[in-house]
Amino acid sequence: VQLQASGGGLVQPGGSLRLSCVASGSIASVSGMGWYRRAPGKQRELVAEIASFGDTNYANSVKERFTISRDNGKNAVYLQMNSLNAEDTAVYYCHANIRRWGIVKYEDYWGQGTQVTVSS
Repeated sequence: VQLQASGGGLVQPGGSLRLSCVASGSIASVSGMGWYRRAPGKQRELVAEIASFGDTNYANSVKERFTISRDNGKNAVYLQMNSLNAEDTAVYYCHANIRRWGIVKYEDYWGQGTQVTVSS
């Protein structure tokens, strides 16, 4: 199983970016999916998460600015980021809780990380 993230880049303050992450491989079922980030000198933190049936949870710092969504048919999760500011600069990682074919339990998988830089 692999998670492939994309969509990062350089954006000016106030701008927008959309991150995408697709899970592929021997996937029987996907439970929760989400996005985390690690800013320079800081620990990794949860940005947003979405359950299989659509319930969402956001970090206070991104509420009203970021929107997480998913496409269960594509095993994909997205993060629409609006009104970006310098504090959003970080490496963003997608996460998914996945059950592989032939395996009973769900396991955590992580994408490779995509850099988001907010700067003028």
